[in-house]
Amino acid sequence: MQGVEKRQSFLEGALFLTVGVLAVKVIGALYKVPLSAVIGEAGMGYFSTAYSVYNVIFTFSTAGLPVAVARAVSAADAKGDRDLILKTRRTALPLFFFTGLSGFLAVLLFAPPFLSAVGNPDALPALLALSPAVLFCSTASAYRGYFEGKRNMVPTAVSQVIEAAAKLVFGLTFAVLVMRALPENGTPYGAAAAIFGVTLGALLSLLYLALKAKGGAHRPKFKPGERKRISKNLVKAALPVSAGAVAVSVSGLIDASFLQTRLLHIVQSDPAPLFSTLRGCIPEAIAADPAAVPNYLFGCYNMALTLFMLIPGITQAFATSALPNVSAAFIRGDRRALGTTVAAVLRLTLFFALPAGLGLSALAEPAARLVYGDRPSMPILSMLLSVMGISAVFSAVTTPLSAMLQAVGKTVLPVVLQGVGLVIKIILNYVLVGIPRVNLMGGALSTLASGVCTAAALYIALSRTLKLRLSPDIWLKPLCAAAVSTLSALSTLRIIWYMGFSGRFSALPCVVTAVLFYAAAAYLFGAIPQAVPDGPRRRGKARKNREKS
Repeated sequence: MQGVEKRQSFLEGALFLTVGVLAVKVIGALYKVPLSAVIGEAGMGYFSTAYSVYNVIFTFSTAGLPVAVARAVSAADAKGDRDLILKTRRTALPLFFFTGLSGFLAVLLFAPPFLSAVGNPDALPALLALSPAVLFCSTASAYRGYFEGKRNMVPTAVSQVIEAAAKLVFGLTFAVLVMRALPENGTPYGAAAAIFGVTLGALLSLLYLALKAKGGAHRPKFKPGERKRISKNLVKAALPVSAGAVAVSVSGLIDASFLQTRLLHIVQSDPAPLFSTLRGCIPEAIAADPAAVPNYLFGCYNMALTLFMLIPGITQAFATSALPNVSAAFIRGDRRALGTTVAAVLRLTLFFALPAGLGLSALAEPAARLVYGDRPSMPILSMLLSVMGISAVFSAVTTPLSAMLQAVGKTVLPVVLQGVGLVIKIILNYVLVGIPRVNLMGGALSTLASGVCTAAALYIALSRTLKLRLSPDIWLKPLCAAAVSTLSALSTLRIIWYMGFSGRFSALPCVVTAVLFYAAAAYLFGAIPQAVPDGPRRRGKARKNREKS
């Protein structure tokens, strides 16, 4: 970046990222909803299995290093050291490329034995089509971390939209073409064609970020041993963050492993209770092949998971925007700015997450029908979403809490706490999914229990670390407003049903009513987040003067 660059406040950065995330989620819905119709629940099972394997290695390759770069750039920016900012970027790029290349090779090496172990080898074409995205996304993350550390969230938001749009256009087109060319046994290859759109999207996103950063920034001269020292500091800061992020992504891998293996065990040992519980939800052709049932049900689970992830996906933008602001306030020793920023992040997160999560849980069936239409698996989707909507609130809070702990130097603590939550999920997943009458719901219940424990532990850790007394109004006011909103939505739904209208779009008037009532209740309860200053204005001016000189 090339001269003086406009820096955004926390709320400005959060706004840009939120708009980008919303665009990404809308595009994602336009991608996955018709995709589920093109390749079916079985194809979504292959798609999701491949994505869960890729996501672990991708997260390790990309999650920690962007945070480490953003923290290093933010710290150098707070001191006005522009040369150090550029040196950090130039050091991070080859480091990210090597990490992404290692991840790409790891996917190729370990995918076949893993897919054989979980009994889903037909997911291999999809995973191979997705594997280059690890390399592209890892390299792109170097640029994203640089821009985020400079408090410029626009390139990150735009690159995410480019990635999602390419996935929609190329992935859906390729899937349709493959399924038409191979109507009989083409589902595994249709899933691979669909997921190849993700790889192309990652490549285009990387090209955009590289061109955006090219501009004309001067080449700083490294002192002897300086590049090695910067690399060492980045890796040291990145490893704990990567480990914590992997703990979160491993959650999807746990679902891919335990849900399918435990469901297969039920089908082989005691299938009657499962088929009795899910009577009419599994097509006869699938039910006739015991080996196909786990993949089909896992596809259903991930269709519900797509709606669940909308909520934490949005609040992840708040975490990304908060990190450089919290880090800068901590480095300055400005406890007032630190406290107001932390409170603003949590207030904004809960302001979005509570009504969305409670609403998704209450309107589980209409929401699922609105997105996916009428299909045999609809009772399964609504059953899962009734629990996963509540889980989404706690998952939404987890990422900002972890990011703020990392921003103040507590990089290991979030890893430990998320690891404990992961152990809880593993145990409950194995036990609950193995109960024939609980089956798939075990995955949703274990996600809820893990999310509650992790979010509570992170909240307590952040309060004690910063010695802050956070007002209960941060969660109480939006909770009261969300309760009013949810009751209004349920009342509207009952009126619609009483009038005899229960079609695919019955959720729309409920959502409109809920939004209007939430806006009014949030205003009355004082739950609307307020803008906060980023720090002392005097220091900001001094920094600008240094940059101009």
